[in-house]
Amino acid sequence: MKKRNIVIHFLLLLVLIAAFAACASTSTRESTGEYVDDSVITTKVKSLLAADDFLKSFQISVETYKGTVQLSGFVNSQKAVDKAEEITKSVKWVKSVKNNLIVK
Repeated sequence: MKKRNIVIHFLLLLVLIAAFAACASTSTRESTGEYVDDSVITTKVKSLLAADDFLKSFQISVETYKGTVQLSGFVNSQKAVDKAEEITKSVKWVKSVKNNLIVK
């Protein structure tokens, strides 16, 4: 009975170690917490861009990876590019902005 309890505890420990390792981040993969944070940033930026009267007519794609926000799409002026960057940088957790917006 004692040996059985030791084996069960050992297996439980292995499962916990595997769970923590699966949630850890690497240089190419986000941790679970970072993924959730990035989703919150993306949602916040998208909602602010959609709420802006000047920018809501443009289709601006927003992607976030480890706090870096990438904006892409087509706009009609440099003023729109600057405004989109300004709004994105105003979000609390944004570390940097990659701007791939094209003025057409």
